[in-house]
Amino acid sequence: MGKRVLLIGGNFAPEPTGIGKYNGEMMHWLAANGYDCTVVTSYPYYPQWKVQPPYDKGKSWYKKEMLAVPTTVNGSAQLSVHRCPQYVPAAPSGAKRMLLDFSFALSAFFKVMQLLPGKKFDVVIAVVPPFHLGLLAVLYKKFRGAKVMYHIQDMQIEAARDLNMIKSKGLIKMLFGVERYIFRQADIVSSISDGMMRKIQEKAGKDIFFFPNWVDVSLFHPLENRAALKQEFGFAPTDKIILYSGAIGEKQGLEAILHAAKTFTNRPELKFLICGSGPYKAKLEEQAAAMGLQQVIFFPLQPFEKFNRFLNMADVHLVIQKANASDLVMPSKLTTILAVGGLALITANPGSSLYELVARYNMGVLVNAEDQQALNEGMHQAVDHADTTTITRNAREYAETYLSIGKIMSRFEQAVVNSEN
Repeated sequence: MGKRVLLIGGNFAPEPTGIGKYNGEMMHWLAANGYDCTVVTSYPYYPQWKVQPPYDKGKSWYKKEMLAVPTTVNGSAQLSVHRCPQYVPAAPSGAKRMLLDFSFALSAFFKVMQLLPGKKFDVVIAVVPPFHLGLLAVLYKKFRGAKVMYHIQDMQIEAARDLNMIKSKGLIKMLFGVERYIFRQADIVSSISDGMMRKIQEKAGKDIFFFPNWVDVSLFHPLENRAALKQEFGFAPTDKIILYSGAIGEKQGLEAILHAAKTFTNRPELKFLICGSGPYKAKLEEQAAAMGLQQVIFFPLQPFEKFNRFLNMADVHLVIQKANASDLVMPSKLTTILAVGGLALITANPGSSLYELVARYNMGVLVNAEDQQALNEGMHQAVDHADTTTITRNAREYAETYLSIGKIMSRFEQAVVNSEN
């Protein structure tokens, strides 16, 4: 058995999207490649904001699972998963999200304390958010001498400040102070995009390891005969499918899709398909009905075994970002769009890291963020005028070259798990 790795993170498999998806795939990859892996996490709730079956049955408090993971050689490995209780709000507000994070950090603290006397972990990975999980990794390091990796998926303190979730300047200052302490104690600080890495490096005063989100390019790949795929999902072969697939939250500005659909009511062949779940979905459905949008169709989350076919059905994929978000992260939904060779219509402003990346590799149609007219014109261009062959070929090539889980995890293995630093 290889080195022992502990992950502390509030989201994990079987959550199908977001941080839980990447945490699950990371630990499954490590277990499959010979590492002794343990996870301290919560019960799956995202993106539904409700604990999902079968975990919602009974009154479980703490629970341990032993997952069998096929290895790269014959046989299987065991992945230990400790589920910790936490508060999950049905309608997440700023205050309720903070309570969710605090409740998990508190319950995870007791689980980490329970693991302290056992066999030592060589590497402890804390995944942010919540940002204060780094304190648990540092605690383990202080007692047992493990290497600590602090991996930042989202800059939580800045988001809380900018969205006025926390209005006290004194409290914000204190939180940044705690974060600086974690930065000093962590052996490796990592993040997922150039824009985030630049901002984190300014705060941390140390080099930031590039650990991007990935996609399995063998599972997600281009398919032929889009017309047949459209029929499989209940559409006419001549329909043009404009798809948004992902979490549906209030802060994402998805009303822009409805306003765009309103301008194309004279084009009944255009179908605006919104697929996913989230706390804002019901309100979005009500708004679409009130606007009389017959072309807007809502789908539930698709089963994993159908998802590659579902994505390949779309003529245009929407990646809707707020203006201040496009400088921080490549959206996880974009990685799968690139893998299937999809035509992505992306809202990102010139000068942002997302804009520069997409433009550099010519792998999507770019329009200004939070600009309804630009979005409408971009849809018109993508549906009727764009020469998509080069763009979609570039998208697939980028995914194969830079986003393959095997390549990213092999680099992570060398730099983080097996390095002597």
